[in-house]
Amino acid sequence: MTPLEHFDFDTPIDRRGTWTEKWARYEDRDVIPLWLADMDFRSPPAVIEALHRRVDHGVFGYTKVPEELIEVVLSMLHSTYQWEVERDWLVWLPSLVTGINLSCRALTDDGDDILTAVPVYPPFLSAPGHAGRNLIRVPLALESGRWVFDFDRLERAVTPRTRLFLLCSPHNPVGRAYSREELTQLARFCESHDMKICSDEIHCGLVLDPDKRHVPTASIDPAIAARTVTLMAPTKTFNLPGLGCAYAIIPNPELRKRFREAKAGIVPGVTALAFTAATAAYRDSGAWHAALLDYLRGNREIVTRAVNRMPGLSMTHVEATYIAWIDARASGIEHPIEFFEAAGVAPGNGAEFGSPGFLRLIFACPRSTLRTALERMEGALVAHPGQEQRW
Repeated sequence: MTPLEHFDFDTPIDRRGTWTEKWARYEDRDVIPLWLADMDFRSPPAVIEALHRRVDHGVFGYTKVPEELIEVVLSMLHSTYQWEVERDWLVWLPSLVTGINLSCRALTDDGDDILTAVPVYPPFLSAPGHAGRNLIRVPLALESGRWVFDFDRLERAVTPRTRLFLLCSPHNPVGRAYSREELTQLARFCESHDMKICSDEIHCGLVLDPDKRHVPTASIDPAIAARTVTLMAPTKTFNLPGLGCAYAIIPNPELRKRFREAKAGIVPGVTALAFTAATAAYRDSGAWHAALLDYLRGNREIVTRAVNRMPGLSMTHVEATYIAWIDARASGIEHPIEFFEAAGVAPGNGAEFGSPGFLRLIFACPRSTLRTALERMEGALVAHPGQEQRW
């Protein structure tokens, strides 16, 4: 029996009326929301059971990080990535986005420049401005169907005040699981310009290609670790975004001190229920995780086949994440978001990620929901004036 047979990812769950951001936007419309990166699956049974036990206790006071969670995180980092992390390196956070914003404040000074590669998760584009820093965007390059860093353009973009590189690895939204060689080259580039690295690795548990592995940037060597703040969380992998729990891994004591100082008095602690969920996710949900990856691989194939046969749309291979990054520029549709909303499907707007003309489609949902959404998209495109000739 395969792991997939133990868990039900096929039964749709009605999320309307639960104050969920993803579905509330279209609560009174027949629109399938595939724009926000959370999953339309129940969280792991072990997490739900642990939360029930904690709720039954009935007292929800101020909470410190459980020793068991620290140990399970350190063990996971060792067993999965062969990365020896010390407990003092961990800084707990209520969300990973908090860590991105803190890194911009802690690792740079007013007026400094921060570099990132687009398209990328929208908080990368807003966090530098929140901190009074300047954002420099450099597009990824598409080579042989894979999105890669354009080091020539990165070199030209560096200024005397560029102090930080914001890295998304695995990369949201293009779905890359960067290789050790790619990350090493990027880290050496940052080292040559004396840049720190903030590495958002929240999708590390969602590598779909069996022949690829996530490589924590800071695990490559001590010199890279000394200039890197790594951000991780169980929330994407185990579908816990409403129970915010994340952590920064900061080996360099001076950077860790600056990070903690930027956090002090402003950032709230992690809640009791979030700690409970994180512990059960990492400790007790391995079989569910394996089954999830199997299911997502199947959904990925469905999306890839469907999108690449639709007139005017194309997508690259998704190595990691549950995100399809769709190029709609050849469709001839001026406003693709409004177009597909009218057809009953809501993908994300690529402009929010720094790439107008693209769509971000979340395929972490039951197959019946996904197939219905793709059928609606295909039907709308075929019916669009001028598309019959393309088909």
